[in-house]
Amino acid sequence: MKNNNIKPGNLYVVATPIGNYDDISKRALLTLSKVDFLLAEDTRKTGLLLKYFNIKKKLYSYHSYNEKQSAKKFLEKIKQGYNTALVSDSGTPLINDPGYRIIKLCRKKYIKIKIIPIPGPCSAISALSVSGLPTNRFCYEGFLSSKKTKRIKRLQELKFECRTIIIYEATHRVLKCLDDIKNIFGENRYIVLAKELTKKWENIHGDNISNLIKWIKLDLNKIKGEIILIISGYKILSKTNMQLSPKIIKTLLNLKKELPIKKAINITADIYSIKRNFLYKFYIKNKY
Repeated sequence: MKNNNIKPGNLYVVATPIGNYDDISKRALLTLSKVDFLLAEDTRKTGLLLKYFNIKKKLYSYHSYNEKQSAKKFLEKIKQGYNTALVSDSGTPLINDPGYRIIKLCRKKYIKIKIIPIPGPCSAISALSVSGLPTNRFCYEGFLSSKKTKRIKRLQELKFECRTIIIYEATHRVLKCLDDIKNIFGENRYIVLAKELTKKWENIHGDNISNLIKWIKLDLNKIKGEIILIISGYKILSKTNMQLSPKIIKTLLNLKKELPIKKAINITADIYSIKRNFLYKFYIKNKY
């Protein structure tokens, strides 16, 4: 054990390749070779990466199942002066991967631990960058719930999100998720499906959701592997300089819960000075 009187070690948050080992940075390799030990989501996968680059380091398991208990234990080691690298299975740690708890502990004001990011690959950003969808504003949702009711509820909350939406999905749930999106967002919403980025079977394909589902069903191998969905944001409708904003839609839907649709449309139209006929056509088109 190191002397408790020396200053705490550093915690390095190191991004690793999402598939192609050649994507690792020189700085990441240098860091991994110099730290005292690594915290890895899966020691077997990280072990293969280290072996490829001929790096020999002690690996400790640090994943979502033991994170709560492990964070305090490894914090003590860092406080004792051990320099530590945090890595996930692939990509940038903490982006839908464990690590939040130990970072939060190290950030406490009375603990003088330096946390150093070593940037690199991130599958969500990589997919977004080649999607052809707006990148100036986007929201990251990670994995939606595996439970249909919770997934549908979240999708309903996202229906009028104007930013590009990034979602991860498991192979066995992709079609179920896309069907839910189609039913809630409408069949014309544009989606890009990115599969196995940087790997041999990489495939990036975009289309409106109806066509995308048909394309997948022609060959289910198209959804085998790591999947990212990049969904175009909600487009605010306009007609003769008139906009139908999410705020207006929300008012209409709230009124519809308590009133007949005709009356809800009339009240909403009066509140926002919108033509009733336009509001009615919007309501019918979106199948509320």
